[in-house]
Amino acid sequence: MKMNCIAVDDEILALKKIKRYAEKVDYLNLIGTFDSALSTLTFLRENKVDLIFLDIQMDEFTGIQLLETMKDPPYIILTTAFDQYALKAYELDVIDYLLKPIPFDRFVKSVEKVYARYLKDIADKTHAKNSEQVISKRQPEFTFIKSGNKTVKVYFDKILYIEGMRDYLLIRTTENKIMTLQNFKNIQDILDPSKFVRVHKSYIIALDKIDYIENNALKIKDKFIPISNTYKVAFFNLLNQKNFL
Repeated sequence: MKMNCIAVDDEILALKKIKRYAEKVDYLNLIGTFDSALSTLTFLRENKVDLIFLDIQMDEFTGIQLLETMKDPPYIILTTAFDQYALKAYELDVIDYLLKPIPFDRFVKSVEKVYARYLKDIADKTHAKNSEQVISKRQPEFTFIKSGNKTVKVYFDKILYIEGMRDYLLIRTTENKIMTLQNFKNIQDILDPSKFVRVHKSYIIALDKIDYIENNALKIKDKFIPISNTYKVAFFNLLNQKNFL
């Protein structure tokens, strides 16, 4: 995985040295060199850069001034012939501070430090993105069910079972009973299939609310619910998948 980098220095020989060094490091992709900080700003507006080798003392607009103008700067390695800016570099959270003339081994040590940070940041961002996706895929905790003239809030974890009664469904929860003019297909679309399963043409049950299973029936609270042959295999397969059996 390569890092796009640029070098900014008003000394042509210094730019050539950075270019020569960068070409020897396989994960560096030097996409530009600039002899002024101002010309760099225009480039940064239109191009993604991961790392800048930045000289400090330049005419008109210094490297420090450039760094202070950037709201979200990439990784920075300062390159300078002067050591009095070390404290300022620390305040600006640059990765490293290279004193000219820069030996190659010191250059490599510096970019290794940046590359380690680069890979860690990518891993952290990937983990955060995956975590967000997991959260977004989680089932909601409740839904709203139309019941007569009311719209009732129903928490999924309180549903015991759902019973079909001709054109209506009876949703039995741990707290109450709710009648709604819906069909099984519509209600199944909003239920988590890993937690709710149909066991009969007239019943959907919550797996975690089963008290016991006996022969071709199960008991939830005070209700005995039949398990029909049509749904029996899928029901017991789900129990096996969850290691309940």
